[in-house]
Amino acid sequence: MTPWDWTWEDRSHSTRTPTASPEPATDEHETGSSPQGNRPAPEGDEPPSTGRSQVFRRRRAGAALALIAIVVLLVGSLSSHKGSAQRPARSARSHVTRLTPSQADLAADAAKAEQKAVESVLAYTPFLRSGGARGNEVALTFDDGPGPYTGQVVGALDKLHVHATFFAIGSQEQYFSTGTVAEINSGDVVGDHTETHPMMGSLSPHDQYEQLFDQMAQIEVLGGKRPRLFRPPYGSFNSTTFRELHHLHLLMVLWSVDTRDYTLPGTATIVQRALEGAKPGAIILMHDGGGNRSETIAALPAIVRGLRKRGLRPVTVPRLLLDDPPPHGLPLPASLAGD
Repeated sequence: MTPWDWTWEDRSHSTRTPTASPEPATDEHETGSSPQGNRPAPEGDEPPSTGRSQVFRRRRAGAALALIAIVVLLVGSLSSHKGSAQRPARSARSHVTRLTPSQADLAADAAKAEQKAVESVLAYTPFLRSGGARGNEVALTFDDGPGPYTGQVVGALDKLHVHATFFAIGSQEQYFSTGTVAEINSGDVVGDHTETHPMMGSLSPHDQYEQLFDQMAQIEVLGGKRPRLFRPPYGSFNSTTFRELHHLHLLMVLWSVDTRDYTLPGTATIVQRALEGAKPGAIILMHDGGGNRSETIAALPAIVRGLRKRGLRPVTVPRLLLDDPPPHGLPLPASLAGD
């Protein structure tokens, strides 16, 4: 596997001066999210590595305590087993049942494999618009949540036995965190959509880093896995964005199908737009936040039925990357205008 070549960066930006912002894409709806809280910023544009290290040290300390507790429980379990070694063995059937992996174990194994797939793709490209074209999967994605409709979106997906990827805004968690918790509990994937939904291409390196890292911390606090996927608000990004994503090991996920459901075009139109561009490897953009999402919720059953009728299976982005990753040698995008 050929690693991604980071030498494309302009050497004149080695001091981390942001490049000019591209024109904002019109594909994505602006969300009225709450302003970011005031916080003292470190000197210069470098990320607050000291504070980040302290956060990670505290987390590692907590993990160490948990590990000690597990060891203690394991020792006690072994002692109990030794004392009962002379007891008659149970039936073979009950023994086999105990050794059969649970659904939770299978889900955990699948999640590990999907995370490795993200890392594998990130090793040769910092972004993707779609997966490969050799399989039969498409990824359903939702932006701008959590919001008052997020729980209904998750419920509709659960009824359809479908998992999706949600790109959440960190500042929305103070109002609608139950929606994100529902995503986590349902087995959906939560990605990074920044802390306050700004145009990333207009921000300094420090502010871009803060937007990414603060959202990641919010998801971890809620019990979710640390996000590995990022979607830029308004499709706005620049070379600074790619550098900050590289530092945080985040993969930028764009899209190949935009339903423009934020314009409230009607349920039938949302279904039509989703299915028109649906093909193997497609990444379909919808929204669970940022406004009234009743049309999107109503469109989901018809979208999923239409995909299945074509032999396409809706999945999360990590699952798509595991089963049908994008090709190598993708040209670096400069703008999403016209997508």
